[in-house]
Amino acid sequence: MEKLTAVKGMNDVLPPDSAAVEWLEAKVRALMARYAYRNIRTPIVERTPLFIRGLGEVTDIVEKEMYCFEDRLNGDPLTLRPEATAGVVRAALEHNLLYDGAKRLYYMGPMFRHERPQKGRYRQFDQIGAEALGFAGPEVDAELILMAHALWQEIGLDDVRLELNSLGQAHERLAHRKALIAHLEQHAGQLDEDARRRLHSNPLRILDTKNPAMQPLVEAAPKLLDFLGAESLAHFKTLTDILQTNGVAYSVNPRLVRGMDYYNLTVFEFTTDRLGSQGTVCAGGRYDYLFEQLGGKPAPAVGWALGVDRVLALARGAGLPDVGPPLDAYAIVTDAQDLPRVLSTLQRLRAAGVSVQMHTRTGEAMGSMKSQFKRADASGARFALIFGQDEIKANQVMVKPLRDARAAQQLHALADVSTWATTLQSAA
Repeated sequence: MEKLTAVKGMNDVLPPDSAAVEWLEAKVRALMARYAYRNIRTPIVERTPLFIRGLGEVTDIVEKEMYCFEDRLNGDPLTLRPEATAGVVRAALEHNLLYDGAKRLYYMGPMFRHERPQKGRYRQFDQIGAEALGFAGPEVDAELILMAHALWQEIGLDDVRLELNSLGQAHERLAHRKALIAHLEQHAGQLDEDARRRLHSNPLRILDTKNPAMQPLVEAAPKLLDFLGAESLAHFKTLTDILQTNGVAYSVNPRLVRGMDYYNLTVFEFTTDRLGSQGTVCAGGRYDYLFEQLGGKPAPAVGWALGVDRVLALARGAGLPDVGPPLDAYAIVTDAQDLPRVLSTLQRLRAAGVSVQMHTRTGEAMGSMKSQFKRADASGARFALIFGQDEIKANQVMVKPLRDARAAQQLHALADVSTWATTLQSAA
């Protein structure tokens, strides 16, 4: 029969890589708690109009990258979520989440985009994101950036750069849009096919082109910052003042735009040179009009999302610590007939908080002591628990240190599990 494999670009995450993902998620959960952000979990599948209306029809995600299908039961158009912000806002509207005030939320989970798989860019990928809903002030923009910056410090990333820009408000973007289209039309012969297609539908995205031939044209284009009014400029200045006060380095990139239509005012990216063309590690910004676009009352909002694969790739390059689950003990059993008593003892150990792995037999035999000790050493356990026939007859277990050659092995009574459980846990 044909061997079944995973869908290309949708990868299994196996040990020990899964331990690294859990390590990062644990760091993020602790960080979010310190900033008073609470977890939200939205469905992987949403109605397709949510993303068309929220992200914009003339975006790469909607035009090229979404996994869309029809529900065979009722004909509803459905989509595997390509990003989480639209779903978070949909949930906030559906459940009237802001009825008692603004909310700080975070999420973790898989997203899906139908594109050519490459290093750091997969069809199924995990994102972690934070969303502050109902907050209008630039201090919350700064809070989110400071939180991401704190995460880089905590996991040992010191070569991640912050780039900022402001997209202003709708009327300011409209004035800039007219000037930008006029500039691009004057040089229509230099536009590639993608830029010509977007010239009148989404010209701002042309500024984000990766085509080297168009870089001089883009560099000479009118800058949106020059079209901002006093309020937008004040918002941006307050943000940069807070970052400077907190020692967070940044650069203003007037070409920085985001791929979704819902952004306004602050946009930002954390980037690196260590991941090749996929250099964006974390990106976000303010989206004060998305609630209204999705049929709700206006509410300001700001957020960011990071790619788990890219962050872990950077962490590994910086010397990712040993993040495998710690194993306290490995149980060596010489006689299969003793397994019921051994398992009873191990269950009491585990209930006392000790992590322990039991040797399992191949066929009827438990295997030689030598082979069991080899497995105990390979397991990374700090102790071997030796349930030999003599020990079992005496209602005892031998506790042998595996990582400290100077430490002596000790006999403990099987009935006194709590005492030697404490010993196992405290001898880190």
